[in-house]
Parts: sequence; structure tokens; C-alpha cells
Amino acid sequence: MSTIVNATTLRKKLFEYLDDAIDVNDVITVTTKKGNAVIISEEEYNSIVETAYLNSIPGLADDIIKGMNTPTSKLKRIDWKSELQD
Repeated sequence: MSTIVNATTLRKKLFEYLDDAIDVNDVITVTTKKGNAVIISEEEYNSIVETAYLNSIPGLADDIIKGMNTPTSKLKRIDWKSELQD
């Protein structure tokens, strides 16, 4: 969902727009004469930051794809209980 609103309307209905950003992950674009700003939920923001961080690790995406394409029969079984006791 995406909403575009000017600053005057945002000011009048601020709490409604904030609730929409939080409750339904609405992205609110606020238009102004100087440019636009975006309001998103903290959860969405944290997700974007985490994705950017993970994408900054060289080779991680390739390793994930390789792992997804590996048949489970070729995976090594780990006994986590004994691993944690060492």
C-alpha cells in the first residue's frame, strides 16, 4: 500500500497516517515544495537496514543460493546438544 499526501493534510491527520504506517505497513509519501519525504514503520525501516547490511557481505547471496540448491541428502547432520557441551 502506498499513500501520497501533502504536508498540510499530513499535519491534520498525522496520527491516522502513523497508525496506517505501523498497522498495515503503508508507505506515506509526503510532498512538499522542497521535495518529498517518506514515512514508514520502524519494523519496515529495520528490515531495509538489515537487507542492506546482508547485501554488503561479499558472497553471502551466492552462498544462500548454493545452500538452497543443495539436496538435503548431501547436508551434514549436526548434534547441537553435543556441540554446545564441548
